[in-house]
Amino acid sequence: MSKGWVLPDDVLRDAPVYTPRPGELADLELLVSGAYAPLEGFLTRADLTSLSRRGRLADGTSWPVPVTLQVPAAVAEGLRPGDPEARVLVLTDGEGAPLAALDVQDVWPTRDGMAGLGGPVKRLGDGGHAPFQRLRRSPEEIRALLPPGRVLGVIADRPLHRPQLAHIAHTTRTLGAHLLVMIPVGEDATGGLAPEALVRTIFAARDRMPPATLVTVPMARRRDEISDALLRARVSAAYGVTHLLSAGETLSGAGLKVVVPRELAYDNRDGQWRWRDDIPPRNRRLALTPEEIDDHLDRGFPLPEWHTPPAVAKELTRARPPRRHRGVVVFLTGLSGSGKSTIASGLADALREAGDRTITLLDGDVVRRELSAGLTFSRADRDLNVRRIGWVAAEIARHRGLAICCPIAPYAQARANARQMAEAAGAGFVLVHVATPLEVCEQRDRKGLYARARAGLLTGMTGIDDPYEEPTDADLVLDTSKISIEEGVQRVLGLLTESGWVEPRLQPA
Repeated sequence: MSKGWVLPDDVLRDAPVYTPRPGELADLELLVSGAYAPLEGFLTRADLTSLSRRGRLADGTSWPVPVTLQVPAAVAEGLRPGDPEARVLVLTDGEGAPLAALDVQDVWPTRDGMAGLGGPVKRLGDGGHAPFQRLRRSPEEIRALLPPGRVLGVIADRPLHRPQLAHIAHTTRTLGAHLLVMIPVGEDATGGLAPEALVRTIFAARDRMPPATLVTVPMARRRDEISDALLRARVSAAYGVTHLLSAGETLSGAGLKVVVPRELAYDNRDGQWRWRDDIPPRNRRLALTPEEIDDHLDRGFPLPEWHTPPAVAKELTRARPPRRHRGVVVFLTGLSGSGKSTIASGLADALREAGDRTITLLDGDVVRRELSAGLTFSRADRDLNVRRIGWVAAEIARHRGLAICCPIAPYAQARANARQMAEAAGAGFVLVHVATPLEVCEQRDRKGLYARARAGLLTGMTGIDDPYEEPTDADLVLDTSKISIEEGVQRVLGLLTESGWVEPRLQPA
């Protein structure tokens, strides 16, 4: 890859603009910060081919995993690697702020209307703004702060409870090392917590650690643990780490020594955390699993002090309050005429009667009129409509409201995207499939849509000439040809109550 390339102002001004996906944005920031050194940009086809065959880039550089950028084919069409005035792509964050320029040296088709781009990147601007931005320092800045000697790296992608803190203190003391705590803030890197909430929990545990340097690192999770471990080792080494405390991976890389600690347990005799096998079974308590911690928080039970420092527990409770106090999206999907809108309306009325939550009903027809006017019923526009609904619902839930959505939402991927947006907002997502059979929906046909579709007067009708992909991940399935609307409403209410999203209701006399 080229080094020291100069970007003329007029080329930058006229260059096309693209916002990469979250994982690619994390890679981009690591590239421009130097954390992926010696990598200078996204890999080309030659690099990818060489990496898969030899474990090295095309120029012979050792590198563990692919770092790639894919863009829609329409974005790649105007890019010409051999033309100095048509080979630059400006990469922006989600708000449109320029982050870097890509000097496109290779373009190739991939799949599903996408194209791969390879070439070096150059930072633009100051890197943007975010909570705790002062902690997002480059490897060069961090290495300048570290004292000479050993550096123990800890990748704190989860809150630090007493077992983890005991491991950290023991290993730091044994190695005689300085502690560097790296907090991942990339996509899917924080165990369901918002990145700023994770940072707050780490700060809350700081008085339980040895003296430490803290840095946030935009590391996104890879598809497999091996790739994650290899890349984390590379990034850790770039930040000056000599020893990496691992939660279980035994892989090493980039000259690092990986420390895999033994399992600890709480000793009831003196309130200390010790090696598990050194404590008689009757005197020891095992660390809570992540699932047990989540269950405590979801149900509103306090985390035991023997396991979690009070300051950390306080931050976790703030970030993950009991389900009854958190936002949730109830997403009803089904054919036109299935009864989903009527169930949604009845559910909204019942929840408003209880008065425990702020309720917003996003009816498919109303959204089409008010939010998605002008969209057609093509697959792309249907997906866009569902995406808009999902985004609005997630924002409602982010602020602890309850959003009820009832679009047809015929495609599985669009529903999955809606779920992902809700979960990224720290909210719950309950998918209800109103699975009323097509023949029953046609008999109802109060809008006359099925009759028009059968007569050839309407195209793109779900269930007739456009597919409905039945959910395989529904939390509840209802068939209004077998149950009444009222019973359907009660079943949804029952699910929300049993799972803790709403308070149990007292039935009127």
